[in-house]
Amino acid sequence: MILHSLMRIILTCLVLFSWVGLFTGLANAQLYQTPAKQALLLDADTGTVLFGKDADTRIPPASLAKLMTMEVVFHQLKNGKLTLEDKFFVSENAWRTGGANSGGSTMFAKLNSEIRLEDLIKGVIVQSANDGCIIIAEGLAGSEAAFAGLMNERARALGLSGSYFTNSTGLPDENQYVSIRDLAKLAQHMISEYPQYYKYYNEPGFEWNKIFQRNRNPLLKMDIGADGMKTGFTEASGYAIVGTAKRGSQRLITVLSGMTSKRQRAEESRKILDWGFRAFEKLSLFEDGEIIGQANVYGGVTSGVNVTGKGPVEMYLPIGNRDKLKARIVYEGPLLPPVEAGSRVATLKVWIGDELSQETPLYAAETVEKGGLQRQAVDALKELLFGWL
Repeated sequence: MILHSLMRIILTCLVLFSWVGLFTGLANAQLYQTPAKQALLLDADTGTVLFGKDADTRIPPASLAKLMTMEVVFHQLKNGKLTLEDKFFVSENAWRTGGANSGGSTMFAKLNSEIRLEDLIKGVIVQSANDGCIIIAEGLAGSEAAFAGLMNERARALGLSGSYFTNSTGLPDENQYVSIRDLAKLAQHMISEYPQYYKYYNEPGFEWNKIFQRNRNPLLKMDIGADGMKTGFTEASGYAIVGTAKRGSQRLITVLSGMTSKRQRAEESRKILDWGFRAFEKLSLFEDGEIIGQANVYGGVTSGVNVTGKGPVEMYLPIGNRDKLKARIVYEGPLLPPVEAGSRVATLKVWIGDELSQETPLYAAETVEKGGLQRQAVDALKELLFGWL
């Protein structure tokens, strides 16, 4: 209780009133070291970013693009447009481009056969099957190019602004890219929205056409609570992984890219997950309805409006390195009256080191009506003299 109260006092003292464009940046400080060129560690429940390194850099997706392929499929399954029993035809294009002769990962689908969607899903998820992806793409959209349009449509709907897809497999294309921040958001979405289908990522192996292949995710073999998701590799960006594990009620998602070997990928993904579970604690920073701060109001009956969250404000904070914690109430201001109670007026942004860790919407706790001429004149003078700084 004492620690909880102390942390709330510290955070409250760190909350500075500012608005868009005034943040000048934080000292470059790292809480964790990794040889991965890009890295992100995310708490799946609160959305707190526990660690980030070049998380917005555009990289080739490789087989991690198949997560987006599966999101399209799961979305249509959830909406009743597909069933697991639907059958898809294996075209010559899918057989040649993604089959055994292609030299890539494949489920060895037989030319001119028909395959149930559930088996294709297992082939794509467990065996990373390129032929399975193309079969699905052609069956749903007529061609891979058209299916890529569906992938991008869903990506925009989910707010994945740092990614663009040109095919269902992740095979090399200079116009195709993702960010690891987007991949973490995508994984978080799929885990929460499609639990009945997410389970396929935890299957240890799958057999098709009398050929058995094991799941390529190295985390599933470790006793760390891992139950998904996907690995990838390209010559251009090295070895990558989207991995997730759950211990007790907490689930972490990590995305790593730019590693030099499968062994390094496995070691680093395990290491960062272990660190995440041990180095942070969950705290309730503000109770439901508690006043977090105040935003300036220009020309109102009062010069400011109290702001609060909807529900308790919770996040994971580092057990050590408390001095790395920074927080600001950010808004475009000053606000103009009338400001209605309950309207969204600001965002509480919290940084751990130099990584934006969490963003929480803030709402007006009361209504502020337009003030009289004297109040407007005083506020006009403030703006003239101080620019509301």
